[in-house]
Amino acid sequence: MLLVERVLGSRIDPLLSDRLHHLEHHGQVDILNLPAAELARRRFRATSAAGEEIAIALPRDQKLFDGAVLVLEDHKAIVVRVDSEHWLRLQPRSIADAVELGYHAGNLHWRVRFQGEALLVALEAPVDSYLDRLGTLITERRVVTSVSKTDDL
Repeated sequence: MLLVERVLGSRIDPLLSDRLHHLEHHGQVDILNLPAAELARRRFRATSAAGEEIAIALPRDQKLFDGAVLVLEDHKAIVVRVDSEHWLRLQPRSIADAVELGYHAGNLHWRVRFQGEALLVALEAPVDSYLDRLGTLITERRVVTSVSKTDDL
């Protein structure tokens, strides 16, 4: 198992990009595909696209990101690619509904962003799990919902 204890830099860094480009032409760049939710973690295990087992153990001052270079050697590189993230868009119909929605999202520790008057919730479980937790806000149509990918926002 390969142990990665630090991020070397970004695939777009000039000092790294030339070497990566050369390795890509020789089929020697392996990809570690990760869901966006994994980026906040510092210690976990994963398997690269080529089947290499990788243990991630980053210090507190480093985070993973799309394009993070984990390994860069003469004949091998490993780069992080982040899967498209899906978001549940919740549009409250009134101020009272917005307050109640915010209360639920906060209590449930959902990862959120804002888009105008809508609350976007990062989907880390099936959509129905989120909708069920909102109860009457959804069943009484006090909040309108839709799902989109990060690229669509």
